[in-house]
Amino acid sequence: MCIGLFGVQIVWGLQNVDTSRIFQTLGAEIAQLPILWIAAPITGLLIQPLIGYWSDRTWGPLGRRRPFVLGGALLTALAMVVMPNVTSLFAASVALWLLTASVNIAAEPFRALVADNLPEEQRTEGYAVQVFFIGAGAVFSSALPWILSHWFGVIGVAPPGQLPPSVRLTFEIGAAGLVATVLWTVVTTRERPPESLVADAIARTPRGPLSATGEATLTRSGLAWTAVGLAIGGIAWARGLEHEIYVLAAIAVTFGFAQFVVIAMRRRGHTSLGLFEIVEDILHMPGVMRRLAVVQFLTWFGLFCFWIYAIPAVSAHHYGASDTTSAAYNEAADWVGILFAGYNAVAALGAFLLPPIAQRIGRPATHAICLVLGAAGLFGFVMIDDPMLLWVPVIGIGCAWAAILALPYAMIASAVPPDKMGVYMGIHNTFLVLPQLFAATVLGAIVNHLFGAQAILALGLAAMALLAAALAALTIKETQPL
Repeated sequence: MCIGLFGVQIVWGLQNVDTSRIFQTLGAEIAQLPILWIAAPITGLLIQPLIGYWSDRTWGPLGRRRPFVLGGALLTALAMVVMPNVTSLFAASVALWLLTASVNIAAEPFRALVADNLPEEQRTEGYAVQVFFIGAGAVFSSALPWILSHWFGVIGVAPPGQLPPSVRLTFEIGAAGLVATVLWTVVTTRERPPESLVADAIARTPRGPLSATGEATLTRSGLAWTAVGLAIGGIAWARGLEHEIYVLAAIAVTFGFAQFVVIAMRRRGHTSLGLFEIVEDILHMPGVMRRLAVVQFLTWFGLFCFWIYAIPAVSAHHYGASDTTSAAYNEAADWVGILFAGYNAVAALGAFLLPPIAQRIGRPATHAICLVLGAAGLFGFVMIDDPMLLWVPVIGIGCAWAAILALPYAMIASAVPPDKMGVYMGIHNTFLVLPQLFAATVLGAIVNHLFGAQAILALGLAAMALLAAALAALTIKETQPL
């Protein structure tokens, strides 16, 4: 079940470590990076709940999760070949949209696949094994450009406006690795039939026509979301703020409008809402998921800061280089790749310590401790001047990454009904991409205006976000009812 995640994480790893490098090489300024990265959160926001919803309702020769894994992997491999060969900033942005949409299709069902096939007492261990393969794939992908340059002599620099051959070759190797590992998972994994999952389902009351109280609550929620969206858009227009803020406004208005559609459909007696059922599922999230949403928002805001600004921060602060054609900049970019490999290696090995610790002190407390270690690691990037010593804070980041990839999913799998596992995993993942969207909207202005274009300060902001997430994690009670 987990080997395919090795290939998926090769893709995520290459995207995380090389996307800013590709954009800067093609002429992007530091302030433009967040909006160029906006493809990742928007596609995740749209794709993951839909894939979860559809996979819950799919059953064929390949089961219900594996068709999406295989189809998404093939599309991702195509995008991986295209992206490092583009020659303009616009083409790179379009390629990133294709890549992130495709890899989201392939990645989303893996979480539900483990929850479908493992009993409650084995789920923390199951997600820990997933972290091992995720970490191993990320180590491979993050270190690959450096290995090709230093071990095999593949050229790591290029003329202005062109990507080094080492970067192009890493994407092609990643595409081949993704297809091979996903095929292994698809061929060797068997899924439990729907009737078996229904037999294990958590008892819950089917949703019927809205009561007067329920309709009033939904109306207030719809009005509130619509009003917030319009207010955000209005403030952005009045103050001449960045156009990216309109994306947040549109999401809020759309969610508010969708709730009015649900009211109208229920009034007409519809028992099935189709895709609009996702709206009701969001509004009826288990208590654990509601509290995890806060934790994940803060966590992934911090992670997005780190991923976007790691290369610009290390190259400028530790190597004194901002020219993307210089040897120092490319040396810094390759070193960041090694550091990314390092924190993923720590996560892969440390994941096996999570189950016994979580069994002793609980999953929320374990998660909080790991997030504090991650915050300390991010502060380390700001405080340490010698780039060769950055492997020390990477250990803390790796501890946090292990927990982030395992413990929230184990908590959710124990709290939601099996017949909605896919859609709730997808909804949960929206709380990973919403903060990335928020970050893509505001980080450019923050770094450019408040931080004086010093990318290293964005890593300090990331550390504070992880500290806040750790505090929020302590409020989670796993016994909260549905």
